[in-house]
Amino acid sequence: MKNNLIRIALFIATFSPCSFALHAADSAQAEKIFKSLIAAQTAKDYDAFVADADDNLKAALTKTQFDAASNFMNKRTTGGYDTTFLGELNQHGYQVFLYRLRFKDGGDDILSTMSLKENKVGGIFFK
Repeated sequence: MKNNLIRIALFIATFSPCSFALHAADSAQAEKIFKSLIAAQTAKDYDAFVADADDNLKAALTKTQFDAASNFMNKRTTGGYDTTFLGELNQHGYQVFLYRLRFKDGGDDILSTMSLKENKVGGIFFK
């Protein structure tokens, strides 16, 4: 029994750093994608916005919807903004990354969720 506990502890100690490294790489890639989405949104560049989207998101997001969201976002981002990574969740086979957008205009913050699977965006929401 004691030997089994030692083996389990060694297994966890051996593979935990690898798991952490994979998680950090995923978070870094997610942040890169998130920032490119915000840049595309503020530039009103629909094609750049859907470049990393999966087929479902591309089919669901019309150019008209995108333009309306871009107009709203541009009103808020004109004075500048900061993004803060808040954490991640696993939901329905997606990694969901949570971000806070804090605007320099002093208005309400926005909570953003971005769903990724295989580095493709399945959804992004601003609340």
